[in-house]
Amino acid sequence: MNRDTGFPRADAEHDFLRARRRQVLSRLANWLRREPDDVNIMLPFEEVVDALGYQGERRLGLRVIRLDSIVGSVDRGQDFDRRFRPTSGRVRQRWERLALAARRGESIPPIEVYRVGELHFIIDGHHRVSVALALGLSTIDAYVTEVRTKLKPEGIRYRGDLIVKDYRRLFLERVPLTGEARAAVVLADAWHYAMLGEHVEAWGFRLMQDEGTFLDRATVASRWYRDEYEPVVAMLRQADLVGTRTEAEAYMWVAGERYRLIRTHRWDDEVIETLRTQR
Repeated sequence: MNRDTGFPRADAEHDFLRARRRQVLSRLANWLRREPDDVNIMLPFEEVVDALGYQGERRLGLRVIRLDSIVGSVDRGQDFDRRFRPTSGRVRQRWERLALAARRGESIPPIEVYRVGELHFIIDGHHRVSVALALGLSTIDAYVTEVRTKLKPEGIRYRGDLIVKDYRRLFLERVPLTGEARAAVVLADAWHYAMLGEHVEAWGFRLMQDEGTFLDRATVASRWYRDEYEPVVAMLRQADLVGTRTEAEAYMWVAGERYRLIRTHRWDDEVIETLRTQR
């Protein structure tokens, strides 16, 4: 609980010390819980956009944004943690000057951010965000530039989550699924996207051999999902073989077992029963 002294300068100093103490306690708590090293690090804007696939941007102008939607930064500096608490005393002088102005009733000047989905990344204004959060504010004025990406940023919490997004983006470039199919094929292990991409390409090659014609990637992706993936997943659901995995993970498992058992395109009750006994 904050207890103001009534002297703005002293209170601004206390604000900074309180923010620093919370940052140190957070690091200690993460260490005790053995959380990942990146749990308290701001998401780097460029890495996020690279993983999601940049498509374009547009300026939206001045907006009011939620402070808890700011998750990262264009700057790779180490002065603030994920919740914009100071990580050292290096920023103290400027931080306290802003806090003092805010405590004297001056408004916090707008910051500048990139928007990706519902997430915001600071271009300019790290100190202002840090002070606003320390003072208990929930929103801040910001000049917003919206960035469009191929993939949505849902599911990104920490830097390590970008690996999954990056491999999924590459997979969807190789296997350009659309609509419901695009949303349905989800893997928890990022490395498996590369394996599935190779599997679909091999399936498409055999399909072209069988039909004696060339098919582009979009057609192969559509045919694979309709003629191969959906029927197999339907059988897996009926046979209660999906379990706790995603349907795509269950498909990869059974496809790998199939090619170990047989060398044809045959999917029938005999194969499914054999797979069930090897579960």
